[in-house]
Amino acid sequence: MTRLALDFGCGSLKCAGSLDTAPGTTGLLIVSGGNEIRSGAFSGQAKLAAKVAKAGFPVFRFDRRGVGDSEGENRGFRSSEGDIKAASHAFRAIAPQVERVFAFGNCDAASALMLMSGQGFDGLILSNPWILDEDAGDNDDAMPPPSAIRARYSEKLKNPSEIGRLLRGGVDLKKLARGLVKSVGNTPPSSTLGGEMRDGLAEFEGAVRILLAGADRTAQAFEDSWDAGDPRFAHHQITKCDGAGHAYVAPPHQDWLLRQVLAALRS
Repeated sequence: MTRLALDFGCGSLKCAGSLDTAPGTTGLLIVSGGNEIRSGAFSGQAKLAAKVAKAGFPVFRFDRRGVGDSEGENRGFRSSEGDIKAASHAFRAIAPQVERVFAFGNCDAASALMLMSGQGFDGLILSNPWILDEDAGDNDDAMPPPSAIRARYSEKLKNPSEIGRLLRGGVDLKKLARGLVKSVGNTPPSSTLGGEMRDGLAEFEGAVRILLAGADRTAQAFEDSWDAGDPRFAHHQITKCDGAGHAYVAPPHQDWLLRQVLAALRS
């Protein structure tokens, strides 16, 4: 396996990309979420690319316009369809043996792939899709959905050290009370973005695998609002990694993510 750095055109601008070479005829395009550069959070996407290529599948990653080493203005995930298509074309050009391309996106990268109906791809691997109308990069402190709050308090009640902290007065009781009140609320109404994502994905005829990190607020919000019973998505597979955070940083969660990606590419 060799990692190549390259530039490719996106309109009149140049974007930076990386190819992890492999002989396989099925390839993976990794789309970065938020304002992350193509290595991903904690270099997670670069590590994933190396492991997938070692298994025989070429992998292409890129910085969208205005991010990392790419030229232009960063206009957010809603405006990234052109970047994704340009990266896909570059991938197929530099790895001409590739006959099928799957796209992987985490957070708003998954949302972007859904909004563009997965055009040009044979399969989608959608991780922790961002479903709130606000921009993902500006809402790290956003209030999680009621189900997420309940899950958080449930985990704390199982932890003896947390119980001890409560008994010693180390917990802000006013904050605790506010959280408990919000935990009994109803699921918030579906967002406009969520409706667009559903409509976009419904037009995609390829294989879809949705991955959810069990301890991630973004994944919990998606699960709360996503209608898995919609007949348009009956053939989609939804899999959850219990205890995983948004970027699958822990080694067992990285291994889980790799298994899921490889299973999709081998399907």
